[in-house]
Amino acid sequence: MSHPAPEEGWVAQELATEFPELCILHLTLDARPGRSPEPVRRRLRGLASRLSGGHVVHMRQDPVPWAYRVFWRQVGLDPDTDRTPIERIAFDRLRWGGLPSRGLLDDAITIATLETGVPLTAFDAARVGTPLGLRLTEDAELLGGGGRPLAARQIVISDAERPLALLGGEVAEERGVTPSTGRMSIAAIQVRGVPRISVEEALWTVTGTLLAAG
Repeated sequence: MSHPAPEEGWVAQELATEFPELCILHLTLDARPGRSPEPVRRRLRGLASRLSGGHVVHMRQDPVPWAYRVFWRQVGLDPDTDRTPIERIAFDRLRWGGLPSRGLLDDAITIATLETGVPLTAFDAARVGTPLGLRLTEDAELLGGGGRPLAARQIVISDAERPLALLGGEVAEERGVTPSTGRMSIAAIQVRGVPRISVEEALWTVTGTLLAAG
């Protein structure tokens, strides 16, 4: 089964100057959300079983999770409050005693994030432009073009017209994947200290999980 090739997005000049190794990779594939089949749920349970309290505490010191913690602090986020995606998943596992299935797309992203440490974001490809990029918000911008107001100078994933999602977090409701989505755009962010192969592996893992369940 062939996988779509990742495409490198754009990074606004101000960000590129301050963070020369900042990068966004994204790909588009024909895939629908839905209930996860048993092999995906079994894989999720297997990953959850490895996340003991001690592992979660020490995980943040691993090179890739640590690189995102450093970047979060550099851009004004406290990773102990606004947790990076992999730490958010890990602490949710401790709080709930497991990782319940949340549907095929969410499970695929959780699996890929736990296996690589790389943050991933998904959009309905029909509702966003390409290529995707990273930039700072301007005054009085709305998330997704019609959602809630955003503070100025936040890092967002964006297309040429509008901010689509916050760094490592909230996706504009009108740009995200819905039950009617038939084509998805998946984005992954690379920061200093994270190998390109880890970012590509994260995208391939999501893609492989979605297509295999297909």
